[in-house]
Amino acid sequence: MASQLTDFSKLCVHTLTTKPWDLRQCVENYSAVGIHGITIWRNVLENQNLKEAKTLLDDCGMNVVSVARGGFFPSVEKEKRQAAISDNLFCIEQAATVGAPLIVLVCGADGRQPLEKSREQLKEGILKILPQAKAAGVKIAIEPLHPMYAADRSAINTLAQANKMTEEINDDFVGIAADVYHLWWDNTLEAEIKRCGANNKLFAFHVCDWNVPTIDFLNDRGLMGDGCIPVKQIRGWVEDTGFSGHNEVEIFSDKYWATDQKAYLEKIKNAYLNFT
Repeated sequence: MASQLTDFSKLCVHTLTTKPWDLRQCVENYSAVGIHGITIWRNVLENQNLKEAKTLLDDCGMNVVSVARGGFFPSVEKEKRQAAISDNLFCIEQAATVGAPLIVLVCGADGRQPLEKSREQLKEGILKILPQAKAAGVKIAIEPLHPMYAADRSAINTLAQANKMTEEINDDFVGIAADVYHLWWDNTLEAEIKRCGANNKLFAFHVCDWNVPTIDFLNDRGLMGDGCIPVKQIRGWVEDTGFSGHNEVEIFSDKYWATDQKAYLEKIKNAYLNFT
């Protein structure tokens, strides 16, 4: 079992968790309540001067944990595969400019072709962007997604599949983002977390909860403690590997987005200390 969390030094909040806020609102409000870890979703970087965004982050003492999201490499259409490469190269540029050491991939899939083919194209895509990522000092994290997303959002659906791919690529700049929402159900999870840690491939750890019943598989995630995921236990497994990074709160929730975001931020802090 993981030790009790007593402060917010390892708390990171994804900007999409507080979706109604723009980047400035996220940064200023997180900082004001003692949250200095932030993962920036690219929607809040649209039409932003990235150098000005970096100044804002620095002025508020923010630690940029990662930029989300890259990926979506697979397609039966060559033009879409090339467009994905270009977009991921731009994602690397965005991350480097705002001071993020990592981009997180939602890998992608195309239901018009076998999963194995999508995985081949994903691997090819990573290898194509890897030189620029290394030159920029930005690492790449493969995030396995729940199998319900296998047809269109990710052909990587288990930590075992992600481990296999990172082992095949075998580069220090390519690792894994483990999200409890996608992985909690897997009876091999503890062993695969150990495997990931042993290979120094665990780059990020995301937390939230699975509501019972859930009413929307995309936008009905719960705060830690709302649902059935043994978040503390999984955090213990992650920390047993030597992982010392942030616990990243990533919640897509129409319910919480409709509430007062400052009050919601206080709920996040409470859930972080008591149920993470």
